Amino acid sequence: MQSLKVIPITLFACFLLAACEKTAPLAPEESALLDGPLEGLTPEENQRFLNGDIAFNDEIFTAATGLGPVFVATSCGTCHAGDGKGHPFTSLTRFGQRDETGNQFLHLGGPQLQHRALPGFAPEQLPAGATFSKLLPPANTGLGFLELVPDAALLALADPDDLDEDGISGRPNWVALPNYLSPRSDAVSQDGKYIGRFGKKAAVYDLLQQTVNAYNQDIGITSTFEPFDAYSGETMDPEVSNQTIHDVVFYLRTLKAPIPREVDRTEVSTGKTLFEQIGCAKCHVPTLQTGPSTIAALSGRVFFPYTDLLLHDMGPGLDDGYTEGSATTSEWRTPPLWGLGLSKNSQGGQYFLLHDGRAHSIEAAILLHGGEGSQSREAYEQLTEQEKNQLITFLESL
Repeated sequence: MQSLKVIPITLFACFLLAACEKTAPLAPEESALLDGPLEGLTPEENQRFLNGDIAFNDEIFTAATGLGPVFVATSCGTCHAGDGKGHPFTSLTRFGQRDETGNQFLHLGGPQLQHRALPGFAPEQLPAGATFSKLLPPANTGLGFLELVPDAALLALADPDDLDEDGISGRPNWVALPNYLSPRSDAVSQDGKYIGRFGKKAAVYDLLQQTVNAYNQDIGITSTFEPFDAYSGETMDPEVSNQTIHDVVFYLRTLKAPIPREVDRTEVSTGKTLFEQIGCAKCHVPTLQTGPSTIAALSGRVFFPYTDLLLHDMGPGLDDGYTEGSATTSEWRTPPLWGLGLSKNSQGGQYFLLHDGRAHSIEAAILLHGGEGSQSREAYEQLTEQEKNQLITFLESL
């Protein structure tokens, strides 16, 4: 009798296992995710990545832990869901002036508007006479690769005087370094300034500066690197440790690069050919290579970001009247296109493209290209509908 009871129970257990196998959700393909560590990290590096991941995505600041009193967000991850692009709800407002003489509104809260505040405090308002630009948070993935492209490689791509007469005159944004930064050994300087490569106008030198600025300007958190309170301008004790800052920097440096999808589809390969034929690859350069790095997994790597990290004049339609560093008001850094097809995943299921999210489709973004992008835009407009679809299919595969 006992064995007769065991048989149905065993059969029921097998049935449950089979049912679980059929109904359990499948893990997403690695190529469908932007977050995750770079392959080839050592166990120690993976632990540092995890520490930075926790600080970036899990730590929510409050008044008790240093938030504000004026701020934009309460955590790093608030603006970068899944390490992807931001949404207009999480956009930043930078304000200043039209020329390159330096921001004249720093004493009035510049360069960034902190539009939220703790109870009892008033959020900042744009000062009279300031120009401003809305900026969507970028995707975080692959930043370590971009940081390691040698200056010489970027200068080789630059053509500020358009000597080859192709209508493209990309140039670096030469920026002054904050006192806590030292230039890399391979850095090229011009009049005491160095090549910026992060931010919409390439006004940020490296990921340490990007991280320090974000803590201070986005969350109102002081550090030993940036000890000035965003509200009062007064020097304050650090509200985040150097270890946490460096952990977040390491996390950003070692996030994997986006993985292309559907690369074997005919539409994708045809679209890639069209992308090059109509001149998009002159600014959105497909292939770059890193220089040497203390992180072996990043050293000497060929990668495919589709950017030259240079400034290009995009015409009056994208001129917000605001500048950073040596950039003019209509100049923008070429945004990397890798991961473009996954942007909607962090943007509520809809595209918000260009620096301020005004383009709600890839085609809309293309059609807003002016200035140095005019020739490629006009060439795109001459494509057949099938060719346009193939080009966009390629871009969505990145």
